[in-house]
Amino acid sequence: MNNISTNHRIVSAAGIAGGKPRVSGHRIAVQDIVIWHEWQGHSADEIAAEYGLELADIYAALAYYYEHQPQIDQAIGERDSFIAALRAATPSKIGLRVPQAAHG
Repeated sequence: MNNISTNHRIVSAAGIAGGKPRVSGHRIAVQDIVIWHEWQGHSADEIAAEYGLELADIYAALAYYYEHQPQIDQAIGERDSFIAALRAATPSKIGLRVPQAAHG
């Protein structure tokens, strides 16, 4: 079952984007827009152009965030913790030397 916000631009559905609130018609989660805008400093215009969204989508996502900030901040924190745990459990391959191919 879909949960739709009052402006119909932000939706959530099980099985799409992990059930997280997202921009309708896209797999872009509200929390992604928040990270790009609030934490990385991208303008609404930049985000809209980069991801093929309307400015109204960006502002709807930000409005949704401010209406549900504790829950979305928690989801972002859980994602960051998950990523940190993966990095800690997965050795980096950057330090491994790749054998040089014989030239001849």
